[in-house]
Amino acid sequence: MKAEQFGGGTQARGLSASALDMPAGLHVRYAAPDRTLAECITGYAIYAAESRDAMVNWYLPSPPMLSIVLDAGPITVSLGNHRFGPLDPVSLYGPTSRAFRTVTHGGIAVGIGISALGWARMTQRHASDFHNRIVPASTLLGADFVERLREGLDVLDDEASIKPLLDDMLAPLFAVQNPREPLIRAFTALTITDGVIEMKDVADRLGVPTHELRRVATRYFGMPPKMLLRRARFLRSFIGLIRDEGLGDYSKIDSSYFDASHFLRDSGTFLGTTPRRFLAAETIFLRASLRARLTILGAPTATLHDGIPRTRVSHPHRDDDMRAQPEI
Repeated sequence: MKAEQFGGGTQARGLSASALDMPAGLHVRYAAPDRTLAECITGYAIYAAESRDAMVNWYLPSPPMLSIVLDAGPITVSLGNHRFGPLDPVSLYGPTSRAFRTVTHGGIAVGIGISALGWARMTQRHASDFHNRIVPASTLLGADFVERLREGLDVLDDEASIKPLLDDMLAPLFAVQNPREPLIRAFTALTITDGVIEMKDVADRLGVPTHELRRVATRYFGMPPKMLLRRARFLRSFIGLIRDEGLGDYSKIDSSYFDASHFLRDSGTFLGTTPRRFLAAETIFLRASLRARLTILGAPTATLHDGIPRTRVSHPHRDDDMRAQPEI
């Protein structure tokens, strides 16, 4: 499959052009996984760029993601003080607590977001082993599966065929349930709840000792509970400000922030800069993705994904489930 095979130009069916604001030659698509995978996969995202010129993009901190690139030039990623790349065609992005910068050279990237519950079913490895790291996906999933996944996507000639192929190929990865799933679900819900930030409060609400909460958080979510709660709080607040075009109105940030300076300190931690400076950088895919992902998957970013299967909205004359435009 090649980027030039994507139809519809910059405008996704069912979304206005102003919602995406994408230049010609750039495409983004989103799709929800099958309902049986909804707790494990936060969504499918596809980016495509027809030009082979170098393109820089910034992305927000997120849960783990599998990335498969097709007919693409080299990709490098800068995450904090670390540089990864050129990346393997099928790579695993571990859970991140910093915004990261990518340099791409055209082609297609298919992203598969993995929830904490999905991680618990997918592997015995600790997610914290991959915190702020990018590795070949074969490290975790084996070379045979990774090659079948890449080849299966590569031979497709229709973007609408991507979702069903991924549903079929990924289902076996998440077939075996984990005994810690009730706790993982409950903690996931608390991470996206306004005003919840103290680890002891969370442990009390979940009815577990703090050391047990820390163990579950690092193993399945990839970082300590406090960091997860702070990351989700910041992203809820940051995205709310973007959506309302109110970067100067801090009255709408999470209720657990003491003041604007408290929020801006978190911005330094998770973005590496202020919100205004971050958005002034190369964020064209990110801005379109936040709006489109919210429309299609119910949350603007995978960090705030609750895992609840969504009822499909019917849009006439639209390709079945590839309901345009990403992030992950």
